[in-house]
Amino acid sequence: MDADGDLVHGAVLTTVDTDGTVRTTGLLNVLTGAHTVRRLELPVPTMLPALLRHLLLPVVLDALGVPRTRQEWAQRLQRGRFSDSEVQQLTDYLESRYGDRFRLFDDKRPFAQVGGLEALNGETKSAAQLVPSIASGNNVPLFSVLTEGDELLLTPAQALLWLLHAHGWDTAAIKTGAAGDPQAKNGKTVGNPTGPLGQLGVIVPVGANLFETLLLNTPILPDGLHPADRPQWAWDERLASLGSKAPAGPEWSSRPAAGLLDLLTFQARRIRLLTIETEQGPRVHRAIVCAGDRLTETPESDPHTAWSHTAKPKAGQRQRRPRRHVSGRSAWQGLGTLLALALPVEGDGPYTSLLLRQIGDLRADDALPADYPLGVEICGLEYGNQSAVVENSIGDSLPLPVASLLAEDDWLRTAILECVSQADQAGRALDNLNNDLRRAAGGDPLPRDRGQRPSSRLMHSLDTTMRRLLAGLRTVGDDDDRLERAQVAWELSVRAAAVREAEALLAAAPPRAVVGRVEKSNGKEIVYRSGKAAGIFYKKLTEILPLATVDGASNGEAAA
Repeated sequence: MDADGDLVHGAVLTTVDTDGTVRTTGLLNVLTGAHTVRRLELPVPTMLPALLRHLLLPVVLDALGVPRTRQEWAQRLQRGRFSDSEVQQLTDYLESRYGDRFRLFDDKRPFAQVGGLEALNGETKSAAQLVPSIASGNNVPLFSVLTEGDELLLTPAQALLWLLHAHGWDTAAIKTGAAGDPQAKNGKTVGNPTGPLGQLGVIVPVGANLFETLLLNTPILPDGLHPADRPQWAWDERLASLGSKAPAGPEWSSRPAAGLLDLLTFQARRIRLLTIETEQGPRVHRAIVCAGDRLTETPESDPHTAWSHTAKPKAGQRQRRPRRHVSGRSAWQGLGTLLALALPVEGDGPYTSLLLRQIGDLRADDALPADYPLGVEICGLEYGNQSAVVENSIGDSLPLPVASLLAEDDWLRTAILECVSQADQAGRALDNLNNDLRRAAGGDPLPRDRGQRPSSRLMHSLDTTMRRLLAGLRTVGDDDDRLERAQVAWELSVRAAAVREAEALLAAAPPRAVVGRVEKSNGKEIVYRSGKAAGIFYKKLTEILPLATVDGASNGEAAA
């Protein structure tokens, strides 16, 4: 790579092509050959939305414009690649028009950074502060392989990814005060929120290749992009009347996004990467991370998050707020949110992302085939201690039948959500069995926030089955018989897995659980013993799974 870190032609992005070839190339080659790229090779799941939003999508949208109708969107999909004229537009955009804006180590205008940025105290910190999984400052992961005293050398390609990751996901609280920032005091800036992505439950639809993924993440805007909307590398073209601070300087402002391009490339931090020369070329070893622009609120036009809808918000509360993911759950357990295509009729509830709703509309117009291999990537970070540290990372992928996103035809969506509900109910029945056995043995129920529950093991054992079911339902079409066979197979799998867990619990129960004990509750005597607990469980399981045969369970129920 050149000394200035050329992103357009330098080896900065690693891809896995549709033929399995792994290659590292520049931004221009990745985009113009996007139809040959199966996926991007990235270190962590949270990197995908950061790279899409801060680099790939805004380049494509600004260079080519957004589709204004579903028909225009469908025409792009049918081509299956960027046309020759679009390739030329991308080339002109990244070379003659803005080529000098995509240099990572440029002295005057480094990409997504502030040239000459200095801390008020004159200090710099290890590049490890850009990587949440490495110990740095207050953020001390339990299994970090490095300490803050160890030197971390990032290649230009690694530095680019973690730079974009910091703009999207950086922790909150105190940041280094920047020289020239009038809002910095005593060498620091306080009250910083997390990066914009850290406030979302990120949902990214993915296609069969990078070209389709970019298209699936492109909103259809009837009026096109706002004339005043510019990405961060073209900030000097923004209207002065907007009142925003230049992201190439140390000052920052609290403001709403001026449009889609501004939102995607929002500069939530002021950063400068510092390099040293090594035998292998330039390496980033130090960094300065200061306060950046603060997004006053996540606009409802944000394409990459689901929402929590509040029917009667309190004074000053928004009716719709980003809905974050819950750790410890597979993506399919959250299908109730992903498939929430309409606002709750009464009360509060989830509302899925703009892009998934758009995909459903495209399917309704036959712009997407019913058997299209749609996938969904979800990711998020869990923060702790005033959001100043990262406690957990969430990442999962899921096949999703596009027919389940049809707003006016909910037959497949209803069947999928019923399958998810059955697994959840079977899990609760197992937890109740476990608690009843503990009581029968003279103990107490498992505390809500402690210990591993049988339901967790059940969900884990059903994970592969559910993903196989969802992948199979992509091609179910209008075949009701095939759908019913799939539901029967699912219920049989759930029953078999639940019975295995139940038998393990019963086998582990001590002999005194057979005799049991009596507890008084509200003046009534309740008998707890293993036989009674097993009978209740098997009866409940039969109610939950009506299509499953009971022959395999009858012996167990009789023995209980």
